[in-house]
Amino acid sequence: MSNIGFRVLPRTKKVDQSIIEGFKNAVTPHVSDNLNRMFAAGTTLRPYHNSGKLVGTAITVKTRPGDNLMVHKAIDIAEPGDVLVVDAGGDTTNAIVGEIMLKIAKKKGITGFIIDGAIRDSGAFKNGEFPVYAKGVTHRGPYKDGPGEINVPITLGEMIVQPGDLLLGDEDGLVVIPQESAEEILGKVKAQERKELDIFKTIEDDSIDRGWINETLKQKGCEF
Repeated sequence: MSNIGFRVLPRTKKVDQSIIEGFKNAVTPHVSDNLNRMFAAGTTLRPYHNSGKLVGTAITVKTRPGDNLMVHKAIDIAEPGDVLVVDAGGDTTNAIVGEIMLKIAKKKGITGFIIDGAIRDSGAFKNGEFPVYAKGVTHRGPYKDGPGEINVPITLGEMIVQPGDLLLGDEDGLVVIPQESAEEILGKVKAQERKELDIFKTIEDDSIDRGWINETLKQKGCEF
């Protein structure tokens, strides 16, 4: 009989490494546009690191607010290239991760933290390039009692994350790419990149066509 709410599950699949590599130069606005702007974590999870892009596959953790026992377990079973994605209920009373966990994660090849909750030792994150996104900062430490679950579907704001999904984070925020759609979305993102480069060229040589603005205003019934 499964102990629902206090269990560690296996992750059965994740995004292929070649596709992950393809997203390493992508930006979140391009990805978001090609997901119909429906898979963002919102504005409450912000970067607390100095620089560095987050790209990796999700190992998910759902824990009760203020407790990081299962986060420690997730770090131990994570593989190089994983991102630890933690639903801690958005509570910022107690920190979920700090400098010790940061150092262990880096040593293991984990590529970043996403914490729907608080962190501490923020200077260690702020002065480094290990990506961490969180809701806030507090000096108050966590409890280590459980319960919690690893590798279950979780939510971060409006964003549902499944174990093995691809996470992308930059200075504009976070977006999740569902693993079954990652290859298709990568192709669309590359096409958008090429389209924007062409637009930039028309700006530089003064050939950009802005006629669409007046056409849209006419269609909307605007008087001008």
